[in-house]
Amino acid sequence: MLILFYSLIIVAFLDTFIQLPVISPYAQSLGASSILTGMIIAVYSLANMIGNGISGHWIDRYGRKKILCYGMLFVSITLFLYPLAQTGWALFFTRLLHGLAGGALIPAAFAYLGDIAPKNRRGKSMAFSGACIGTAAIIGPALGGMISARYSIEMVFYFVAFLFLITAFAAFLGLKESFKITERREVSLSDFQSLLKNPLLFQAIFSGFSLMVSMGILTYAFPLKMELLGWSSSITGVLLSSFGIMALVIFLTPLNHIFDKNKPQTLICLGMGIIGVALISLSFIDAIYGITLAIVSYGIGFSLIFPSMNRMVVEVSTKSDRGKAFGIFYAAYSLGVVFGSFIAGVMHDGFGHPFLLGGLFLLGMLVIFSVLWKHWTNYLVMKQPGDGQVP
Repeated sequence: MLILFYSLIIVAFLDTFIQLPVISPYAQSLGASSILTGMIIAVYSLANMIGNGISGHWIDRYGRKKILCYGMLFVSITLFLYPLAQTGWALFFTRLLHGLAGGALIPAAFAYLGDIAPKNRRGKSMAFSGACIGTAAIIGPALGGMISARYSIEMVFYFVAFLFLITAFAAFLGLKESFKITERREVSLSDFQSLLKNPLLFQAIFSGFSLMVSMGILTYAFPLKMELLGWSSSITGVLLSSFGIMALVIFLTPLNHIFDKNKPQTLICLGMGIIGVALISLSFIDAIYGITLAIVSYGIGFSLIFPSMNRMVVEVSTKSDRGKAFGIFYAAYSLGVVFGSFIAGVMHDGFGHPFLLGGLFLLGMLVIFSVLWKHWTNYLVMKQPGDGQVP
């Protein structure tokens, strides 16, 4: 069952990564302007953020498995609509529906994982989920490019649509519901209010938002820097893949024990510091070996933060509000994606040093996070015995 579940996470994130090399050319082939193309790319994350936020109660009310299966089915339907788009605006609204449909998938998946993960191995379980995302990030763009080059861009959407259908069917048959009907009596919309006041959930949201802002800066500015230095796009792709490979090494080797042996806040602070320094280094280093070291360092920082912040969400929530907790968390995560790309463009056009300013931004967020952690260090959430607490 775990193999099936982790495969589901790979497929869920593959949906995003496989479209990276094709969505802009596809929009332009439909006559979309540069502004509309940018809107087509951004609207998915914006819609995904809305889907994340509103799906949390459904995940708790109707169960994780049902939302996962229906979510994958609806995503499959929207993917079949892509080849039918005849104009840029038709593609825009298809992306809007796609983002809304997929908004429930990731919170439901992580709520499910939080339910089934042993309490003493939650960090390791989240590291394995990070490895699934890293796998999707590595193979997705290459697979999308290969399918579009060999067949057509439309075939990319058909491929993922059928993959989602098959995975939804497999999940329906093979997954057991982790949050049973008899356990859902305590589910209430009022849980949103208590979660939004929870300082520990706020710490997780803060770190997730910061991480995705840094990712937006890296995604925007790194290809431009490599092009300016005269390196080919293939070299750029290899270096970006090395960041994912470094994260996989930490997620899948015995090094992943650190996520259960250390406080998540400690690892988040360390990771934010490493990412901040890596981004600042990219602003000054032009030698390929130095750039490679900075990207690998970024991968280390990412791998420290991702499992830690997800572990915090699990441990400050209970089964009755875990769907809402992950819905809120991933809404902020998606907002970071949008804000990161926007702020990177503003930094590039207004100041010309996106890496330097981005690194200083991350170090500033690190200082704020550390102050918040110190201020709330004695705060302890306890909703159920042995659950819902992180010091």
